[in-house]
Amino acid sequence: MLFDEDNGKLKLRNVDYIASLVSQDGQIMNIEKSQALFEAAQQLMPGGVNSPARAFGAVGKHPLVIARAEGAHLYDVDGNQYLDYIGSWGPMILGHKHPGVLEALRVAMENGTSFGAPTAAENELAQLIIDLVPSVEKVRLVNSGTEATMSAIRLARGFTGRDVVVKFSGNYHGHVDSLLVAAGSSAATLGVPNSPGVTAGTSKDTLILNYNDVDGLVAAFNEHGSRIAAVIMEPVVGNMGCVPADADFMQAVRDVTSQHGSLMILDEVMTGFRVSIGGAQQIYGVSPDITTMGKIVGGGLPIGAYAGRADIMDHVLPAGQVFQAGTLSGNPIATAAGIATLKALRDESPYEKIDQLASRLGDGLAAAAESAGVEHCVQRVGSMLTLFFHFGPVKSWDQAAECDTKRFSSYFWGMIENGVYMPCSQYEALFVSAAHTQQDIDHTIQAAEKVIAAL
Repeated sequence: MLFDEDNGKLKLRNVDYIASLVSQDGQIMNIEKSQALFEAAQQLMPGGVNSPARAFGAVGKHPLVIARAEGAHLYDVDGNQYLDYIGSWGPMILGHKHPGVLEALRVAMENGTSFGAPTAAENELAQLIIDLVPSVEKVRLVNSGTEATMSAIRLARGFTGRDVVVKFSGNYHGHVDSLLVAAGSSAATLGVPNSPGVTAGTSKDTLILNYNDVDGLVAAFNEHGSRIAAVIMEPVVGNMGCVPADADFMQAVRDVTSQHGSLMILDEVMTGFRVSIGGAQQIYGVSPDITTMGKIVGGGLPIGAYAGRADIMDHVLPAGQVFQAGTLSGNPIATAAGIATLKALRDESPYEKIDQLASRLGDGLAAAAESAGVEHCVQRVGSMLTLFFHFGPVKSWDQAAECDTKRFSSYFWGMIENGVYMPCSQYEALFVSAAHTQQDIDHTIQAAEKVIAAL
Protein backbone atom coordinates (compact mmCIF):
# COMPACT_ATOMS: atom_id res chain seq x y z
CA MET A 1 0.00 0.00 0.00
CA LEU A 2 1.54 3.27 -1.10
CA PHE A 3 -0.88 5.63 0.60
CA ASP A 4 -2.14 6.17 4.14
CA GLU A 5 -5.33 8.02 4.95
CA ASP A 6 -4.80 11.04 7.23
CA ASN A 7 -7.80 13.23 7.95
CA GLY A 8 -9.31 12.51 4.61
CA LYS A 9 -6.10 13.24 2.70
CA LEU A 10 -3.70 10.85 1.07
CA LYS A 11 -0.23 10.83 2.58
CA LEU A 12 2.87 9.20 1.11
CA ARG A 13 4.55 6.19 2.62
CA ASN A 14 7.93 4.79 1.56
CA VAL A 15 8.57 7.67 -0.80
CA ASP A 16 11.57 9.87 -0.15
CA TYR A 17 10.77 12.88 -2.31
CA ILE A 18 8.21 15.66 -1.97
CA ALA A 19 6.30 17.52 -4.66
CA SER A 20 7.85 20.89 -5.38
CA LEU A 21 6.00 22.25 -8.39
CA VAL A 22 4.24 25.60 -8.14
CA SER A 23 1.03 25.97 -10.13
CA GLN A 24 0.04 28.96 -12.23
CA ASP A 25 -1.93 30.46 -9.35
CA GLY A 26 1.09 30.38 -7.06
CA GLN A 27 -0.03 27.32 -5.13
CA ILE A 28 2.04 24.21 -4.57
CA MET A 29 0.97 21.63 -7.16
CA ASN A 30 0.05 18.35 -5.57
CA ILE A 31 1.75 15.56 -7.54
CA GLU A 32 2.12 13.11 -4.66
CA LYS A 33 0.07 10.35 -6.28
CA SER A 34 2.09 10.63 -9.50
CA GLN A 35 5.32 10.37 -7.58
CA ALA A 36 4.15 7.41 -5.52
CA LEU A 37 2.82 5.53 -8.53
CA PHE A 38 6.06 6.08 -10.42
CA GLU A 39 8.04 4.86 -7.42
CA ALA A 40 5.95 1.67 -7.51
CA ALA A 41 6.29 1.40 -11.29
CA GLN A 42 10.09 1.33 -11.02
CA GLN A 43 9.80 -1.92 -9.07
CA LEU A 44 7.52 -3.39 -11.72
CA MET A 45 8.85 -2.20 -15.09
CA PRO A 46 12.33 -1.26 -16.36
CA GLY A 47 12.75 2.39 -15.45
CA GLY A 48 9.10 2.48 -14.42
CA VAL A 49 7.80 2.89 -17.96
CA ASN A 50 6.88 0.91 -21.06
CA SER A 51 8.53 3.36 -23.45
CA PRO A 52 11.61 5.44 -22.57
CA ALA A 53 10.22 8.76 -23.81
CA ARG A 54 7.70 8.66 -20.94
CA ALA A 55 10.34 8.59 -18.22
CA PHE A 56 11.14 12.35 -18.30
CA GLY A 57 14.81 11.38 -18.36
CA ALA A 58 15.73 14.38 -20.51
CA VAL A 59 14.14 16.89 -18.13
CA GLY A 60 14.84 15.37 -14.71
CA LYS A 61 12.37 14.73 -11.90
CA HIS A 62 9.66 12.13 -12.30
CA PRO A 63 6.90 11.78 -14.87
CA LEU A 64 3.30 12.68 -14.21
CA VAL A 65 0.89 9.76 -14.17
CA ILE A 66 -2.16 10.45 -16.31
CA ALA A 67 -5.61 9.29 -15.26
CA ARG A 68 -7.77 10.46 -18.15
CA ALA A 69 -8.01 12.78 -21.12
CA GLU A 70 -10.71 14.68 -22.95
CA GLY A 71 -10.54 17.01 -25.92
CA ALA A 72 -7.28 18.95 -25.70
CA HIS A 73 -6.68 18.22 -22.01
CA LEU A 74 -4.93 15.66 -19.84
CA TYR A 75 -5.75 15.04 -16.17
CA ASP A 76 -3.20 13.46 -13.86
CA VAL A 77 -3.94 11.18 -10.92
CA ASP A 78 -3.69 14.15 -8.55
CA GLY A 79 -6.43 16.01 -10.43
CA ASN A 80 -4.21 18.56 -12.21
CA GLN A 81 -5.34 19.64 -15.66
CA TYR A 82 -2.99 20.29 -18.59
CA LEU A 83 -3.31 21.44 -22.16
CA ASP A 84 -1.95 18.50 -24.11
CA TYR A 85 0.56 19.05 -26.91
CA ILE A 86 1.84 15.49 -27.26
CA GLY A 87 -1.44 13.79 -28.19
CA SER A 88 -0.14 10.33 -27.27
CA TRP A 89 2.96 11.26 -29.34
CA GLY A 90 0.93 12.09 -32.42
CA PRO A 91 -2.13 9.86 -32.91
CA MET A 92 -4.76 12.10 -31.30
CA ILE A 93 -5.18 14.61 -34.11
CA LEU A 94 -8.93 14.77 -33.41
CA GLY A 95 -8.36 15.24 -29.68
CA HIS A 96 -9.12 12.77 -26.91
CA LYS A 97 -12.44 10.94 -26.66
CA HIS A 98 -13.67 11.98 -30.09
CA PRO A 99 -17.36 10.92 -30.15
CA GLY A 100 -17.14 9.28 -33.58
CA VAL A 101 -14.15 7.20 -32.60
CA LEU A 102 -15.69 6.15 -29.29
CA GLU A 103 -18.92 5.10 -31.00
CA ALA A 104 -17.00 3.07 -33.59
CA LEU A 105 -15.14 1.31 -30.79
CA ARG A 106 -18.37 0.56 -28.93
CA VAL A 107 -19.94 -1.03 -31.99
CA ALA A 108 -16.81 -3.03 -32.81
CA MET A 109 -16.40 -4.38 -29.27
CA GLU A 110 -19.97 -5.62 -29.22
CA ASN A 111 -18.96 -8.05 -31.97
CA GLY A 112 -15.79 -9.28 -30.28
CA THR A 113 -12.20 -8.14 -29.95
CA SER A 114 -10.16 -10.45 -32.18
CA PHE A 115 -10.90 -13.30 -34.58
CA GLY A 116 -7.62 -14.27 -36.24
CA ALA A 117 -9.52 -14.23 -39.51
CA PRO A 118 -10.29 -11.71 -42.27
CA THR A 119 -12.82 -8.96 -41.56
CA ALA A 120 -14.65 -6.42 -43.68
CA ALA A 121 -13.11 -3.67 -41.55
CA GLU A 122 -9.64 -4.56 -42.86
CA ASN A 123 -10.90 -3.99 -46.41
CA GLU A 124 -12.47 -0.69 -45.45
CA LEU A 125 -9.37 0.68 -43.73
CA ALA A 126 -7.09 -0.45 -46.56
CA GLN A 127 -9.38 1.17 -49.13
CA LEU A 128 -9.39 4.43 -47.18
CA ILE A 129 -5.60 4.49 -47.11
CA ILE A 130 -5.41 3.75 -50.85
CA ASP A 131 -7.95 6.50 -51.60
CA LEU A 132 -6.20 9.11 -49.45
CA VAL A 133 -2.53 8.44 -50.30
CA PRO A 134 -1.95 8.56 -54.09
CA SER A 135 1.29 6.51 -54.07
CA VAL A 136 -0.41 3.55 -52.38
CA GLU A 137 -1.89 0.67 -54.40
CA LYS A 138 -1.85 -2.11 -51.79
CA VAL A 139 -1.64 -2.17 -47.98
CA ARG A 140 -0.48 -4.62 -45.31
CA LEU A 141 -1.72 -3.86 -41.78
CA VAL A 142 0.57 -4.53 -38.80
CA ASN A 143 0.56 -3.62 -35.11
CA SER A 144 2.97 -0.68 -34.82
CA GLY A 145 5.14 1.78 -36.67
CA THR A 146 8.18 -0.30 -35.75
CA GLU A 147 6.63 -3.38 -37.36
CA ALA A 148 5.83 -1.30 -40.43
CA THR A 149 9.41 -0.08 -40.96
CA MET A 150 10.92 -3.48 -40.11
CA SER A 151 8.66 -5.14 -42.66
CA ALA A 152 9.24 -2.45 -45.29
CA ILE A 153 13.00 -2.95 -45.04
CA ARG A 154 12.65 -6.72 -45.41
CA LEU A 155 10.35 -6.23 -48.39
CA ALA A 156 12.77 -3.80 -50.07
CA ARG A 157 15.61 -6.27 -49.69
CA GLY A 158 13.47 -9.13 -50.93
CA PHE A 159 12.19 -7.16 -53.92
CA THR A 160 15.58 -5.80 -55.04
CA GLY A 161 17.79 -8.71 -54.04
CA ARG A 162 20.15 -6.22 -52.37
CA ASP A 163 21.30 -5.87 -48.77
CA VAL A 164 22.28 -2.27 -48.01
CA VAL A 165 19.78 0.22 -46.58
CA VAL A 166 20.48 3.95 -46.28
CA LYS A 167 19.14 5.90 -43.32
CA PHE A 168 19.85 9.38 -42.03
CA SER A 169 21.30 10.45 -38.72
CA GLY A 170 18.59 11.62 -36.33
CA ASN A 171 15.79 9.84 -38.19
CA TYR A 172 13.97 7.41 -35.92
CA HIS A 173 12.25 4.41 -37.48
CA GLY A 174 11.25 2.49 -34.40
CA HIS A 175 13.35 0.01 -32.48
CA VAL A 176 14.33 -2.11 -35.46
CA ASP A 177 17.83 -3.53 -34.85
CA SER A 178 19.27 -2.63 -38.22
CA LEU A 179 17.90 0.91 -38.02
CA LEU A 180 18.71 1.70 -34.38
CA VAL A 181 21.95 3.31 -35.44
CA ALA A 182 22.51 7.04 -35.02
CA ALA A 183 18.81 7.21 -34.15
CA GLY A 184 16.83 10.09 -32.72
CA SER A 185 14.01 9.95 -30.15
CA SER A 186 14.87 8.71 -26.69
CA ALA A 187 17.99 7.01 -28.02
CA ALA A 188 19.41 10.40 -28.93
CA THR A 189 18.16 12.03 -25.77
CA LEU A 190 19.88 9.40 -23.67
CA GLY A 191 23.11 9.70 -25.60
CA VAL A 192 23.08 6.06 -26.76
CA PRO A 193 22.53 6.15 -30.54
CA ASN A 194 23.69 2.52 -30.80
CA SER A 195 21.75 0.29 -28.44
CA PRO A 196 23.44 -2.60 -26.62
CA GLY A 197 22.09 -5.81 -28.07
CA VAL A 198 22.30 -4.57 -31.65
CA THR A 199 25.05 -6.67 -33.19
CA ALA A 200 27.67 -5.51 -35.64
CA GLY A 201 26.35 -8.10 -38.06
CA THR A 202 22.82 -6.72 -37.83
CA SER A 203 23.84 -3.15 -38.54
CA LYS A 204 26.65 -3.75 -41.07
CA ASP A 205 24.29 -3.34 -44.00
CA THR A 206 22.94 0.00 -42.77
CA LEU A 207 24.62 3.05 -44.27
CA ILE A 208 24.25 6.23 -42.19
CA LEU A 209 24.21 9.59 -43.97
CA ASN A 210 23.59 13.17 -42.89
CA TYR A 211 20.05 14.46 -43.29
CA ASN A 212 19.53 17.24 -45.84
CA ASP A 213 22.96 16.58 -47.38
CA VAL A 214 22.45 16.14 -51.13
CA ASP A 215 26.16 15.86 -51.93
CA GLY A 216 26.67 13.12 -49.34
CA LEU A 217 23.67 11.22 -50.69
CA VAL A 218 24.88 11.37 -54.29
CA ALA A 219 28.41 10.35 -53.28
CA ALA A 220 27.09 7.34 -51.36
CA PHE A 221 25.10 6.15 -54.36
CA ASN A 222 28.03 6.71 -56.70
CA GLU A 223 30.05 4.35 -54.51
CA HIS A 224 27.46 1.84 -53.32
CA GLY A 225 24.45 2.29 -55.63
CA SER A 226 24.43 -1.25 -57.00
CA ARG A 227 24.24 -2.65 -53.42
CA ILE A 228 21.56 -0.31 -52.04
CA ALA A 229 18.10 -1.82 -51.65
CA ALA A 230 16.40 1.27 -50.30
CA VAL A 231 16.63 4.66 -48.69
CA ILE A 232 14.37 5.09 -45.67
CA MET A 233 13.70 8.62 -44.43
CA GLU A 234 11.32 10.75 -42.45
CA PRO A 235 10.03 13.59 -44.65
CA VAL A 236 9.65 15.65 -41.50
CA VAL A 237 11.80 14.38 -38.67
CA GLY A 238 9.91 14.47 -35.40
CA ASN A 239 12.39 12.80 -33.09
CA MET A 240 15.12 15.40 -33.22
CA GLY A 241 12.53 18.12 -33.01
CA CYS A 242 10.54 19.21 -36.04
CA VAL A 243 13.09 19.14 -38.87
CA PRO A 244 11.68 19.09 -42.41
CA ALA A 245 13.52 17.80 -45.43
CA ASP A 246 14.67 20.47 -47.84
CA ALA A 247 12.73 20.23 -51.10
CA ASP A 248 15.90 19.63 -53.13
CA PHE A 249 16.98 16.90 -50.71
CA MET A 250 13.63 15.11 -50.98
CA GLN A 251 13.80 15.26 -54.77
CA ALA A 252 17.40 14.03 -54.72
CA VAL A 253 16.36 10.95 -52.74
CA ARG A 254 13.64 10.24 -55.28
CA ASP A 255 16.00 10.78 -58.22
CA VAL A 256 18.99 8.70 -57.04
CA THR A 257 16.88 5.76 -55.91
CA SER A 258 15.11 5.67 -59.29
CA GLN A 259 18.40 5.98 -61.18
CA HIS A 260 20.04 3.13 -59.26
CA GLY A 261 17.11 0.72 -59.08
CA SER A 262 16.67 1.24 -55.32
CA LEU A 263 13.42 1.87 -53.46
CA MET A 264 12.39 5.03 -51.67
CA ILE A 265 10.73 4.27 -48.34
CA LEU A 266 9.00 7.26 -46.81
CA ASP A 267 8.47 6.84 -43.09
CA GLU A 268 5.16 8.62 -42.51
CA VAL A 269 4.41 7.00 -39.17
CA MET A 270 4.36 10.47 -37.66
CA THR A 271 3.46 12.68 -40.64
CA GLY A 272 0.89 10.41 -42.27
CA PHE A 273 -2.57 12.04 -42.15
CA ARG A 274 -1.01 14.65 -39.84
CA VAL A 275 0.60 17.34 -41.96
CA SER A 276 -2.05 16.84 -44.66
CA ILE A 277 -4.69 14.26 -45.52
CA GLY A 278 -2.22 12.70 -47.96
CA GLY A 279 0.75 13.00 -45.61
CA ALA A 280 4.03 14.78 -46.22
CA GLN A 281 4.36 13.19 -49.65
CA GLN A 282 1.34 15.24 -50.73
CA ILE A 283 3.03 18.45 -49.56
CA TYR A 284 6.34 17.62 -51.23
CA GLY A 285 4.75 16.26 -54.40
CA VAL A 286 6.80 13.08 -54.24
CA SER A 287 5.71 9.50 -54.84
CA PRO A 288 7.67 6.96 -52.75
CA ASP A 289 7.77 3.28 -53.58
CA ILE A 290 6.78 2.23 -50.05
CA THR A 291 5.18 4.26 -47.26
CA THR A 292 5.16 3.27 -43.60
CA MET A 293 2.32 4.44 -41.36
CA GLY A 294 1.21 4.30 -37.75
CA LYS A 295 -0.15 6.58 -35.01
CA ILE A 296 -3.09 8.41 -36.65
CA VAL A 297 -3.98 5.45 -38.87
CA GLY A 298 -5.09 3.64 -35.68
CA GLY A 299 -6.95 6.52 -34.07
CA GLY A 300 -5.11 6.01 -30.78
CA LEU A 301 -5.05 2.22 -30.79
CA PRO A 302 -2.00 0.08 -31.65
CA ILE A 303 -1.73 -0.29 -35.41
CA GLY A 304 0.68 0.28 -38.27
CA ALA A 305 0.81 -0.28 -42.00
CA TYR A 306 3.25 -0.48 -44.86
CA ALA A 307 1.91 0.22 -48.30
CA GLY A 308 3.00 1.04 -51.82
CA ARG A 309 3.15 -0.06 -55.42
CA ALA A 310 1.25 -3.27 -56.13
CA ASP A 311 4.18 -4.94 -57.88
CA ILE A 312 6.30 -4.43 -54.76
CA MET A 313 3.63 -5.30 -52.21
CA ASP A 314 2.79 -8.52 -54.05
CA HIS A 315 6.17 -9.88 -52.97
CA VAL A 316 4.77 -10.23 -49.43
CA LEU A 317 3.56 -13.67 -48.33
CA PRO A 318 1.16 -15.22 -49.29
CA ALA A 319 1.13 -13.40 -52.63
CA GLY A 320 4.93 -13.60 -52.72
CA GLN A 321 7.71 -15.06 -50.63
CA VAL A 322 8.77 -12.22 -48.27
CA PHE A 323 7.61 -13.40 -44.87
CA GLN A 324 5.63 -11.21 -42.48
CA ALA A 325 2.80 -12.16 -40.15
CA GLY A 326 0.99 -10.95 -37.03
CA THR A 327 -1.61 -12.55 -34.76
CA LEU A 328 -3.39 -9.27 -34.05
CA SER A 329 -2.64 -7.48 -37.33
CA GLY A 330 -5.75 -5.75 -38.60
CA ASN A 331 -7.69 -6.57 -35.45
CA PRO A 332 -11.28 -5.28 -35.48
CA ILE A 333 -10.88 -2.84 -32.58
CA ALA A 334 -7.88 -0.96 -33.98
CA THR A 335 -9.30 -0.95 -37.50
CA ALA A 336 -12.59 0.48 -36.22
CA ALA A 337 -10.77 3.38 -34.55
CA GLY A 338 -8.64 3.91 -37.65
CA ILE A 339 -11.64 3.95 -39.99
CA ALA A 340 -13.51 6.44 -37.81
CA THR A 341 -10.47 8.71 -37.56
CA LEU A 342 -9.64 8.73 -41.26
CA LYS A 343 -13.29 9.31 -42.21
CA ALA A 344 -13.47 12.25 -39.82
CA LEU A 345 -10.28 13.71 -41.27
CA ARG A 346 -11.60 13.20 -44.82
CA ASP A 347 -15.10 14.51 -44.20
CA GLU A 348 -14.47 17.27 -41.64
CA SER A 349 -11.08 18.37 -43.06
CA PRO A 350 -9.77 20.12 -39.94
CA TYR A 351 -6.35 20.80 -41.46
CA GLU A 352 -6.78 24.50 -42.22
CA LYS A 353 -7.97 25.16 -38.67
CA ILE A 354 -5.19 23.11 -37.09
CA ASP A 355 -2.52 24.71 -39.28
CA GLN A 356 -3.74 28.18 -38.36
CA LEU A 357 -3.63 27.34 -34.66
CA ALA A 358 -0.16 25.83 -34.99
CA SER A 359 1.05 28.87 -36.90
CA ARG A 360 -0.31 31.16 -34.18
CA LEU A 361 1.40 29.04 -31.53
CA GLY A 362 4.72 28.98 -33.37
CA ASP A 363 4.68 32.76 -33.88
CA GLY A 364 3.80 33.29 -30.22
CA LEU A 365 6.59 31.04 -28.93
CA ALA A 366 9.10 32.75 -31.21
CA ALA A 367 7.96 36.20 -30.07
CA ALA A 368 8.22 35.15 -26.41
CA ALA A 369 11.80 33.94 -26.89
CA GLU A 370 12.72 37.01 -28.92
CA SER A 371 11.33 39.35 -26.26
CA ALA A 372 13.35 37.55 -23.58
CA GLY A 373 16.54 37.71 -25.64
CA VAL A 374 16.81 33.91 -25.71
CA GLU A 375 18.49 32.20 -28.66
CA HIS A 376 15.83 30.22 -30.44
CA CYS A 377 14.45 28.82 -33.64
CA VAL A 378 10.85 27.72 -34.24
CA GLN A 379 10.27 25.16 -36.99
CA ARG A 380 6.85 24.02 -38.09
CA VAL A 381 5.23 21.81 -40.71
CA GLY A 382 1.45 21.79 -40.46
CA SER A 383 0.44 20.89 -36.90
CA MET A 384 3.94 19.72 -35.92
CA LEU A 385 6.40 22.22 -34.44
CA THR A 386 9.36 22.68 -32.12
CA LEU A 387 10.80 25.61 -30.21
CA PHE A 388 14.52 24.93 -30.43
CA PHE A 389 16.81 26.64 -27.97
CA HIS A 390 19.31 27.07 -30.79
CA PHE A 391 20.79 30.08 -32.54
CA GLY A 392 19.62 29.22 -36.05
CA PRO A 393 17.73 26.78 -38.26
CA VAL A 394 18.08 23.08 -37.44
CA LYS A 395 18.51 20.90 -40.53
CA SER A 396 20.53 17.96 -39.23
CA TRP A 397 21.26 15.95 -36.11
CA ASP A 398 24.60 17.74 -35.63
CA GLN A 399 22.76 21.06 -35.41
CA ALA A 400 20.02 19.64 -33.18
CA ALA A 401 22.68 18.37 -30.77
CA GLU A 402 23.84 21.98 -30.25
CA CYS A 403 20.55 22.95 -28.57
CA ASP A 404 20.53 24.16 -24.96
CA THR A 405 18.87 21.15 -23.35
CA LYS A 406 19.26 22.53 -19.81
CA ARG A 407 17.28 25.61 -20.81
CA PHE A 408 14.69 23.35 -22.41
CA SER A 409 14.31 21.40 -19.17
CA SER A 410 13.58 24.60 -17.23
CA TYR A 411 11.15 25.65 -19.94
CA PHE A 412 9.38 22.27 -19.81
CA TRP A 413 8.78 22.36 -16.06
CA GLY A 414 7.76 26.00 -16.17
CA MET A 415 5.09 25.14 -18.72
CA ILE A 416 3.91 22.20 -16.59
CA GLU A 417 3.50 24.57 -13.66
CA ASN A 418 1.34 26.72 -15.93
CA GLY A 419 -0.88 23.81 -16.96
CA VAL A 420 0.74 23.13 -20.33
CA TYR A 421 2.02 19.62 -21.14
CA MET A 422 4.75 19.84 -23.76
CA PRO A 423 6.97 17.00 -25.06
CA CYS A 424 9.52 16.10 -22.39
CA SER A 425 12.53 16.40 -24.68
CA GLN A 426 14.03 19.12 -26.84
CA TYR A 427 14.17 16.46 -29.53
CA GLU A 428 10.46 15.73 -29.78
CA ALA A 429 7.99 17.71 -31.89
CA LEU A 430 4.76 18.92 -30.32
CA PHE A 431 1.36 18.41 -31.93
CA VAL A 432 -1.69 20.62 -32.23
CA SER A 433 -5.06 18.88 -32.51
CA ALA A 434 -8.49 19.73 -33.84
CA ALA A 435 -9.66 19.92 -30.22
CA HIS A 436 -7.44 22.90 -29.41
CA THR A 437 -9.01 26.34 -29.48
CA GLN A 438 -7.66 29.81 -30.05
CA GLN A 439 -8.07 30.41 -26.32
CA ASP A 440 -5.91 27.35 -25.63
CA ILE A 441 -3.21 28.70 -27.91
CA ASP A 442 -3.35 32.15 -26.32
CA HIS A 443 -3.05 30.62 -22.84
CA THR A 444 -0.05 28.63 -23.99
CA ILE A 445 1.65 31.71 -25.44
CA GLN A 446 1.01 33.70 -22.27
CA ALA A 447 2.50 30.89 -20.20
CA ALA A 448 5.53 30.72 -22.50
CA GLU A 449 6.08 34.47 -22.22
CA LYS A 450 6.24 34.20 -18.45
CA VAL A 451 8.34 31.05 -18.37
CA ILE A 452 10.90 32.05 -21.02
CA ALA A 453 11.35 35.48 -19.48
CA ALA A 454 12.41 33.75 -16.26
CA LEU A 455 14.91 31.33 -17.86
